Amino acid sequence: MLPAVFDFLNGPVRDLVTQVYEAVGYLGVALWVAIESVIVPIPSELVLPFAGFLVGEGDAIEPLTGGPWSYWLVVLAGTLGATAGSLVAYGIGAWGGRPILERWGRYLGITNADLDKADAFFLRYGDAASFFGRMIPVIRSLVSFAAGISHMPLGRFTLFSFLGSLPFTALLVFAGVQLGANWETIGGFLKQFEYAILAVIGVVVLAWIWLRIIKPRRAARPA
Repeated sequence: MLPAVFDFLNGPVRDLVTQVYEAVGYLGVALWVAIESVIVPIPSELVLPFAGFLVGEGDAIEPLTGGPWSYWLVVLAGTLGATAGSLVAYGIGAWGGRPILERWGRYLGITNADLDKADAFFLRYGDAASFFGRMIPVIRSLVSFAAGISHMPLGRFTLFSFLGSLPFTALLVFAGVQLGANWETIGGFLKQFEYAILAVIGVVVLAWIWLRIIKPRRAARPA
């Protein structure tokens, strides 16, 4: 199933990304990365290396400027797009996250005390979480929702999300420049990394359900 998903992303999605790049250039880079940052499956592992490939070609024309694609303008567009998308995710978490968890979280074993601990975590480590979290596939989207739920100060969240997105974006674009026509290989490599992260998250979720829901209910049953 997973290879089929990647084939879909590497086929129709790639074609759509190409069309947008041909129409709006750098704005398209910012758009796709912003969408991906709100956890919609348009992976940066495809859109940024492809933009890097266009940079490396040298003769590919960026439609907005009418000149060759620039490495640093691609990096800037991708970083701004990632920051904008992270702000949308932050807003969703800040607007609806905590009220929903306060009302329905008890069915998942999430208490107000747990939410208070999350608030305390982001109060103490929010800068580092926003910075380093933006460099890790999958986590880079989830951390924005968590920061919003905990109402991390918006200015600091925006600053460290931008700073964390910058090296991640620069690396993927640089990989596309270096790999040239083989830019797609970076997507396949990072997808395997993402699957490993998802597997770890799955194990953590299952452990949480066992420890916070199933095990206490079993213990509460009358002998």
